[in-house]
Amino acid sequence: MLQVEQTDRLTPEADEVLIETNAIGVNPCDVLRRQGLWDDELPLIPGSDITGVVTDVGTHVTAFEPGDRVFGTIPHLNVSGERGDRQGTYASAVVAREDRLATLPDEASFHVGAAVGLVGITAWRALFHFGDLEPGDCCLIHGASGGVGHIATQLASLAGAKTLATAARRNHSTVERLGADTVLDYADGELESKVNAAAPEGVDLILDHRLGEYIQLDIDVAAYGGSIVAIGGNYDQPQILDLTAAIGKDVTIQPMDMFNEPNIDAVLQRLAILLSSGELTAKVDRVFALEDAKEAQRVVEEESVVGKVVLEP
Repeated sequence: MLQVEQTDRLTPEADEVLIETNAIGVNPCDVLRRQGLWDDELPLIPGSDITGVVTDVGTHVTAFEPGDRVFGTIPHLNVSGERGDRQGTYASAVVAREDRLATLPDEASFHVGAAVGLVGITAWRALFHFGDLEPGDCCLIHGASGGVGHIATQLASLAGAKTLATAARRNHSTVERLGADTVLDYADGELESKVNAAAPEGVDLILDHRLGEYIQLDIDVAAYGGSIVAIGGNYDQPQILDLTAAIGKDVTIQPMDMFNEPNIDAVLQRLAILLSSGELTAKVDRVFALEDAKEAQRVVEEESVVGKVVLEP
């Protein structure tokens, strides 16, 4: 159950800043936590993405000062306390370590900042850390109108990759505007043949949020030495019916967690440069009041969202 409560305001530790919240990103992992699938201790404040204005800083903080506009994403405190820094970001004020944040450029709204953190780091890590994406590579992004997908599509295009994407037919024009060279209907019964037609030499990198549904197709359309990176799909149960193609092509299948990224602030700073130049943006599908977080999570869980859903305190 989600409900709003009044709590004592946190005081930043030496390496932390206090942020007056302007907007909060809603992610599928927030829903999983609410459902109790990660064995969190309760009560729990959900949320990872945050943007707002710094109001106080710890004694060791050098990157920010009161009045700075910031955005970021905070590894959530889990049941063991070994991963994550604090409780979550569904709050009017949030404390975060300075290495979880970057300056939000003036060219980007608070809504965009809240919508780009977690998904932007996920997309960056999948494309460039695990995918080693280079100009001229062929990249296939499943769910290209979704949170991670719509950022990944822009980044792959900016990197000079030939970018293929899957999305619901009603979202094809949106995905094309994000930079995809070819957009295909993920429900098309001839999807594999159409990917092969668009990429006759095979796909070098595939980003997939539903391995349980597409893993065999991904293997079959991959190029020699191709990589498949899982950008979601918690509790998926993918079944590879035939390993022959994967073995013959030395295909790599790589699950990942963006919170394993050791330099969150460095990736955010790169994203901030692209936000500032206008080369990157985040689509905000809907905005809800913090008091309506339950409905916001329902939308993320049950509806086809283009980009991200955002909360306002």
